[in-house]
Amino acid sequence: MDMVLGIDVGGTSIKVGLFTPEGKFLDERKITTTELVSEQAFAAVTGAITAFLAEHDAGPEDVIACGLDVPGPVADDGTLGIIANVELDPKGFVAAFKAAFPQASIAFVNDANAAALGEMWAGAAKGANSCVVIAVGTGVGAGIVANGRLVAGAFGAAGEAGHVTVNRDETRQCGCGRYGCLEQYASAQGIVRTYLEECERRCVKPVDVEHATDTLSVFRALADGDECAKYAVEVMCDYLGLVMSQISCIVDPELYLIGGGVAGAFDTFAPMLRERFDAYALKPSRAARIEVASLGNQAAMYGSAYEALRIRRESRTPSLE
Repeated sequence: MDMVLGIDVGGTSIKVGLFTPEGKFLDERKITTTELVSEQAFAAVTGAITAFLAEHDAGPEDVIACGLDVPGPVADDGTLGIIANVELDPKGFVAAFKAAFPQASIAFVNDANAAALGEMWAGAAKGANSCVVIAVGTGVGAGIVANGRLVAGAFGAAGEAGHVTVNRDETRQCGCGRYGCLEQYASAQGIVRTYLEECERRCVKPVDVEHATDTLSVFRALADGDECAKYAVEVMCDYLGLVMSQISCIVDPELYLIGGGVAGAFDTFAPMLRERFDAYALKPSRAARIEVASLGNQAAMYGSAYEALRIRRESRTPSLE
């Protein structure tokens, strides 16, 4: 039986999704990892995956495609740039997977891009021809699919929506080294920071915020009529709607999906985001749908598996030359 692997590579563990070639999800396994830079570490991962396959009466020879998503830019030619928060030797890792699963095509995909592909394959964007998935969580990232194909960019930076400049007067530096990026206002940390700053400006006591990304408390405060929370969410929606309108000027997708941790409050801020997007967008682009992503933290596994399958299909397509 043909099997497909979608592997979400993280700093201390990887999540392995097992799929059929048709996109049916079979099972998931989490594997604790150390730095993925040695033959011993590679063997531990591939060995654990082989044991996982055996539980489903399958072996390494049954794996026809294997996708790996990583938290960093992946260039258009499949090479990796800087990988955030993961100690990984990409060449050694790929070589180990090719040796362990000799029938498999291998794909590397940026995690946000993989999420977009996953939603197109088996999630809320299934059937759509073009889609942008925006993950709003600790940071802000986006995956772009146009005409059914991933748009990664020559250097892997396509979809870095969180680093579109929205406020040229910002004096606080973004983690990327620039100033006034969307991520400073629309990420979980940005929402909480805006809320606390607005409370200080108005000389009012904020609700208890447990940590720097505790948007749950801010959205609860919004539900209770907290004006500072309302302001913070308005800022998030205003800047996010602005960036989405600019993406539409270039890509013009039929669908936006909002994912990430903040998407749990989508029903609360969706009307506001819709209003701001419509206010900024070109008239034809206002027909774009704005919905919530459906695959949650499995989206990237789906998407990396899909990309590996695509590479396999294209490599096996006879040339017309």
